[in-house]
Amino acid sequence: MSIGIITFPGTNCERDVAYAFEALGADTEQVWHRETSLDGIDGVVLPGGFAHGDYLRTGAIARFSPVMAAVEKLAAEGRPVLGICNGFQVLCEAGLLPGGLIANRDLRFICRPVHVRVQSPDSILTRAARPGQVLTIPLNSYEGNYITGGDAVRVMLRYTDAAGTLSDAANPNGSEGAIAAVANTAGNVAGLMPHPERAIEDFMGSTDGRILLESFVASLEAVPA
Repeated sequence: MSIGIITFPGTNCERDVAYAFEALGADTEQVWHRETSLDGIDGVVLPGGFAHGDYLRTGAIARFSPVMAAVEKLAAEGRPVLGICNGFQVLCEAGLLPGGLIANRDLRFICRPVHVRVQSPDSILTRAARPGQVLTIPLNSYEGNYITGGDAVRVMLRYTDAAGTLSDAANPNGSEGAIAAVANTAGNVAGLMPHPERAIEDFMGSTDGRILLESFVASLEAVPA
């Protein structure tokens, strides 16, 4: 099984994502945004960073990169597609996920661990997790405030405190409904704002990211050849 990691000008988490998946025994391949084919790739991850410098709007330029047509085709075939942070923003801009991301409530960049509660195991992001399970994952973003835009949304993770309780204080960026991750109707496309690849080894302060990345790997193995 091969995981394609889509890299745009300004992406800066591609090597972190590759390291994390390779630590789980998966094969990865860096895919430049100008590629037009994903032949031989079983699933893709759009990592964090600042695609095209976020000069127009986060994800708005990357959405038109040549590779995105191939990503959309892969998603339509039921293959796993995951967006992390900036990758989440790109998937929303591309219409592969509902809603969008705007500036954080306090207009400040957030860089710290947060708690998220698993809402559902029915996605490529959460199939290895338990409903109600609370995970500690680093958050690293300025425009991570998720809004539904009135769209129906399948919520996979919500921001909570360490006990799994929802509160305004536990919602770091003001996201509508404290939403930290969503999936499409089929569950094969998912996006989250926190960075699971930064929580896979003890020295990172948490290994909870493994649960989410293991979910993605398990989803790859479950897709019929």
